[in-house]
Amino acid sequence: MPIRDWPSPERPREKLLSKGPLSLSDAELLAIFLRTGVNGKTAVDVARDLLSEFAGMRRLLETDYAALSRTPGLGPAKYAQIQAALELGRRYLEAGMKRDNLLISPETTRKYLKARLRAYAHEVFACIFLDNRHRVIEFEELFKGTIDGASIHPREVVKRALFHNAAAVIFAHNHPSGVAEPSQSDLAITRRLNDALALVDVRVLDHFIVGDQDVLSFAERGIL
Repeated sequence: MPIRDWPSPERPREKLLSKGPLSLSDAELLAIFLRTGVNGKTAVDVARDLLSEFAGMRRLLETDYAALSRTPGLGPAKYAQIQAALELGRRYLEAGMKRDNLLISPETTRKYLKARLRAYAHEVFACIFLDNRHRVIEFEELFKGTIDGASIHPREVVKRALFHNAAAVIFAHNHPSGVAEPSQSDLAITRRLNDALALVDVRVLDHFIVGDQDVLSFAERGIL
């Protein structure tokens, strides 16, 4: 039966409007973005199939177009809608991070960094540049690949800090292994960056490691 023939309180869109988004299942939320189903299946049916095939929402949202396009009824338009929803979420978190004082709302920072960095299959080193009141100026992904002393160049980090006229920075990088524990290379490069930035009076406030579930803070761990 098409969704339009369902009782009004059971239709995902109407249910969201009357009861709020928390009342919807993952399949119902996804169906709103898919908008239409395929022959013999409603958008909710397609959403359930996708969530089952990819073992949940996270893997589905992190899957590339080549893999998703093999699913009947999921072409470029629907893939674009899903990716647009994901990017809206990232930008919402970024807007909250830029609005808030990071030292007062570290949880906002953690959520944003997890949304930005967790899905990468390779390591990405990023930097949040802050003014003298610790308000966010900019977030930049600076280096990609294995995070070690050879792949991160303190000179480039200093140049970007000066470009933004930053008074402080927060570093972040992901561990594709999923384990948010610092390696000896992580500790060594953080010390090198801290020393280099100290020469131009830029403070290093923290270094976050984004794992599969956790986001570790060097400052909270007492290793910065």
